Amino acid sequence: MRKSIKLGVSAALALSVSSVAVMADIKVAFIDPLSGPFASTGTNGLHQFEFAADYLINQNGGVLGGQNIEIVAFDNKISPKESLIQLQVAIDQGIRFIAQGNSSGVANAITEAVEKHNKRNPDDRVLFLNYAAVDPALTNDKCNFWHFRFDANADIKMDALTDSIAADEGIKKVYIIGQDYSFGKAVSAAANRFLGEKRPDIEIVGDELHPIGKVKDFTPYSRKIVASGAQAVITGNWGADMLGLGKSIVENGYDGPIYTYYAAGSGITAAFGETGEGVIRLVSEGQINPPVSDAAADYYNAFKAKYPDGNVDQSRITNTIGMLAAAIDAAGTADDVVKIAYELEGMTYDSLWGGQVMMRENDHQAIQNVHIQAHTKEGITFAYDGSEYGVKAIKTIEMASADSESSCNMKRP
Repeated sequence: MRKSIKLGVSAALALSVSSVAVMADIKVAFIDPLSGPFASTGTNGLHQFEFAADYLINQNGGVLGGQNIEIVAFDNKISPKESLIQLQVAIDQGIRFIAQGNSSGVANAITEAVEKHNKRNPDDRVLFLNYAAVDPALTNDKCNFWHFRFDANADIKMDALTDSIAADEGIKKVYIIGQDYSFGKAVSAAANRFLGEKRPDIEIVGDELHPIGKVKDFTPYSRKIVASGAQAVITGNWGADMLGLGKSIVENGYDGPIYTYYAAGSGITAAFGETGEGVIRLVSEGQINPPVSDAAADYYNAFKAKYPDGNVDQSRITNTIGMLAAAIDAAGTADDVVKIAYELEGMTYDSLWGGQVMMRENDHQAIQNVHIQAHTKEGITFAYDGSEYGVKAIKTIEMASADSESSCNMKRP
């Protein structure tokens, strides 16, 4: 049964604080990289989770009449093996909600481990709140009842991204490059499929993968891209790999568009600066520029006051916290994760960043507006990384891929 939840900032502020009691916090484990080459991405994500919990929930009375949400950080060093160790530590500490997003390789390991744990421990179950790992398999063949994805998956984003490419008749050659793991492979497969359907005249002049987090000099890749005559580049790279690849491509003489999933924030926007103008395109959920409301602007300003060097570059994090809080309140418990999961699936939620988020019942894939955004300093209210540059929505696909098929065959408790 579908639920409609309106717990954005305006509704959250309506919660009474007079009944706040001293009660145990509801803990959410944040398992992501806090050291190594992707530490800046993980740390900024952690700050966004902590801020969302405090601003949206805790300072407005908490959940269940007074319980706060506490984010507990665990450094997984971007390693699936380390992630499973940290997952078990979190479970042993009594934490019932696991948030993770970087990377899909880690997410695949966690979702399998959570499913096995919940089968073996029916009185000690946990939920996996996937806020950024977008391998389509996670809500298709590998779906399970305990996994919820709050980001648009790679196929949904590629569908939107290739609409933009297909509309540009000047693009005849495309180069695809990504990190060598499940997500990078999914991006490549989706790009080939959608471009083949929408623009069969486009030639894929390159399609390759590189080791994740290990390439120090992208010059050999960039020279191949330039030599191929590509008029557009598609990459799912993120973190240090996105910055290294993008800057190298531009420095080696490429001046066409680079279509990305994650080329914003965490130092990337400032590093691209002027060189990214007219080049970097980003497909993402959530609209930062222009802000959709005064409430969204107030949230962003408050975040910057607390974290001057940070960015609200993962708006899905506020949706994750808001929807979890709403589900706990609706279930009337923070302990029975089965009840909470049933409240989450089918929920519609008014996002602070515009539009609604609908958690699809059959596969636990969030359906929401997706935007094509441009790296620019023109018309930017909220810049990233202390620079004058940010991303601005130039095209919006409402409730993207809402009727897309899923091969998920979910078994429910």
